[in-house]
Amino acid sequence: MKLGQALSLMGCGLTGLMVGCNGEIGEGSGGGSSAKLVITAIPDEKVSDQETRFQALKEYLAKKLDITVEFSISKDYTAAETRFKNGEVHLVWFGGLTGVRARAAVPGARAIAQGEADPKFKSYFIANASTGLSKVDEFPAEALKDLTFTFGSPSSTSGRLMPEFFIKENTGEVAADFFLKPVQFQKQGGHVATANAVQAGSVQAGALNFKTYDSMVVDGRLDPAKAPIIWITPEFADYNLSVHPDLEKSFGTGFIDRLQKVLVDCTDKEVLKAFNRDKLIPATNADFAGIEVVAKALDLMR
Repeated sequence: MKLGQALSLMGCGLTGLMVGCNGEIGEGSGGGSSAKLVITAIPDEKVSDQETRFQALKEYLAKKLDITVEFSISKDYTAAETRFKNGEVHLVWFGGLTGVRARAAVPGARAIAQGEADPKFKSYFIANASTGLSKVDEFPAEALKDLTFTFGSPSSTSGRLMPEFFIKENTGEVAADFFLKPVQFQKQGGHVATANAVQAGSVQAGALNFKTYDSMVVDGRLDPAKAPIIWITPEFADYNLSVHPDLEKSFGTGFIDRLQKVLVDCTDKEVLKAFNRDKLIPATNADFAGIEVVAKALDLMR
């Protein structure tokens, strides 16, 4: 499939998302079992903040499902993928790319939830104010190509995969060939690190997800006058909660459907802070078919 066709798949599965949520937990579930549900997340912001962010979610799931729940920090994107593949963690807040790669390696793994914004996600290209660049509708190829540029994590969907895709769509070249200076990556700190690097001027331009940029502006961590948005990508599918099929063995047939319902039904803002989302909606693997197409085309599937 050609790269240009990939975006048409991004909306796949957005209708008919609801799956059965009335399955009963089988025998061997409940607080009396030695089994436990282990949660982790890709570190798209500061790793040190994750334990606090996920505390309310951990308590919520333990109470609603009457099981033991733990949160375990993954040091980087690759670690989150690998630990899921190995069955060390069972419920993971993945990006689109990491989720696709992890589920492909684990038969029966499912994407079960996403934020309301996630089926129509987007990335911002930003630049340091010293460049004199401002927001434009068309991809600013000529203005960008001679600047120093940074992605986020090499495995980030909104901080690398899709920005790389749109660079190639608009220039015919991958980023490494398009930019005249070596492309950089923020291997720690994710999208926040990208925003900080551009704002400080240590790099002239970069790409990151819109949710992080907007939230940093709101809470004062980022001054949009120092790091203005210069281009906004078209929409694509991104973040998701994916589950390991071993949960059905640990807690009984139908457990994953019940877990999905508990997550989608959640209205507690403290719980939802774990994902920086106001609400979760159902998700399926099919929702991320476009991500897989793009990842394969850019040779980013493992």
